[in-house]
Parts: sequence; C-alpha cells; structure tokens
Amino acid sequence: MKPVQDSRFPFLVGIDGGGTGTRAVIARRDAPTVELARGEAGPSGLALGIDQAWQAIEAATTRAFAAAGHALDWSACVVGCGLAGVNHRRWRSAFIAMAPASLPVLAVESDAYTTLLGAHGGAPGVVIALGTGSIGLGLGIDGRMRMAGGFGFPSGDEASGAWLGLHAIGHAQRAVDARGPCDAFARDLLAAAGVRLEDGLATQDEAAERMREALLDWVVGASQSDYASLAPVIAAHAVHPVAAALFARAGREVDAMVAALDPHGHLPLALCGGLAPVIAPFIAPVHAPRRTPARHDAAHGALMVAWRAASDV
Repeated sequence: MKPVQDSRFPFLVGIDGGGTGTRAVIARRDAPTVELARGEAGPSGLALGIDQAWQAIEAATTRAFAAAGHALDWSACVVGCGLAGVNHRRWRSAFIAMAPASLPVLAVESDAYTTLLGAHGGAPGVVIALGTGSIGLGLGIDGRMRMAGGFGFPSGDEASGAWLGLHAIGHAQRAVDARGPCDAFARDLLAAAGVRLEDGLATQDEAAERMREALLDWVVGASQSDYASLAPVIAAHAVHPVAAALFARAGREVDAMVAALDPHGHLPLALCGGLAPVIAPFIAPVHAPRRTPARHDAAHGALMVAWRAASDV
C-alpha cells in the first residue's frame, strides 16, 4: 500500500460491520499501513436495518477518532466498508443513499471480501468467515473471485453462530415439552434465551406452561444476532451429543465451501471470525497443510478498500 500524496480527505477509515459488532480502524492517507486507532460499536449488518448500521458505524468511527485525539469529520475521510448483507442489492443501495452528506468518498464491499483482503493481503487465497453469519470467498491466481454460501440467515449461513443457535434451540424446546431431557445443555440454552427455569418442567402444569410461553416469545422475536448469542453455550457443551453432531455437520459445511472455492486444493486457506477456533477442529484434516493464519483482520481489509478508493480521487 503506497501512500496517496493528496492533502484532501486526509484520513482513511476501514469499517468491518457484521451482525454482532462493528469495528472501525483509521489511518492517515499518507501512511495507509499505520493504524492510528480503532473503535467498536454495536452490530451494523444490513439485515438489522440501514439506520442501525449507520448509527453503529458512526459510533465506532467517533470512538476511533477520539482515541486518536481527533473529532470525527466525515468531510475529511475516505471510507471503505466491509458489511454483512451488501450482496442484497436493495439493502446496499439504501445504505449508500443514507451516507452522511459531507462524506466525499464511500466504497462498499461485502465483509467476506474485506476479510479476504485482510487475511491474504490482497494475494490469492481462500477465506471462510465464521461469525454471526458465514461465507466463503476465494481469489484464484487467475484473478477470478469465487463465492460460496452467504445466502443469509435463516436459509443459509451454514456453520455460523446464528446457524448453530437456530439448530440448537430445538433441544431446549424439546426439554420444555418433556419430549427430551432437561439436561445441563437445555438449561443453559434456556437461561441464555432469558427463560427462567421453573419447577415442574416435566409436567403440563402452570410452571411448565410459563416456560413454554417465555421460550416461544423469544423464538418469535429472535434475530440473527440473538441466535448467534447462543454459540458460546453450544461451544461450552461441545461434548453433548446434540452439540457434537452440530459441530460435525458444521465441519462438513466448511469442507464443502472450501472444495467449491478451491477444487484443486492449491490455495492458502484462512479460517476467520470469532467462531473459527471453535469450528476448526471439525474440518477435514486434508486442509491442514494449507491452513495459514490471517495476516490482518477484516477492518484492515476495509482500510485497503478505502485506500484503493482514495487512489481514484
């Protein structure tokens, strides 16, 4: 990354926005590889709403600038965003349309793309991003980009936190109905969903009915992020038969994405995202020789997007 010698818009901002949180990284335009500071805020995945996305991005960016000793001034920034949900064209268009009026340059890519840029420094490789959602992206030596998964929650996002939570909550539902055991795993899932444990669980008495109603209320209103919040509980009970089967299936889903992106098995492979360490033991051992740690995170990949956009103005 060579510096852009231009006094306009002196700051680069890289945004990594997903269903769990938002991270902003800032750098000077004349020193694009030197991180000045970063800030964090709530989720900005576009499926959760365009207004919420911009609020989270502004909050994270404000905190980053404050950490660097500056006030946020959008007019001085070139912003690169890597966001969950931008493959949905209507959401992407709405997001761009709601950008601050004073922001001179905004480049928007998927969070998978910025994860790929960060992980391999723009070089050919494969990334499987495993967080609230999931997606696979590969850049071949021929420059061709391939994508696997990424169809979104609840129909897609295999092996993600939300996917794990969606499938695991059934264990708690069966426990409430006495269709299955109310074991420690079920109790912890219920507690994570905010359902108070009542006496008389194995009967159809008033206490059990209150639990059923509380769990139903949670399920009806649960978002992608809410389901993903169950992932730590599932990981804590990884040896439980239900959880173990889910993780084994998650590993197979990752294997399928890798095979689709790199059928000949030649490219370096990086597993990224908060769930990557949890899922990694369940992927096929054949991938081990190609596994490589990510060079940088998705926020730095978004910073690269901002730098490239700055080079065009």
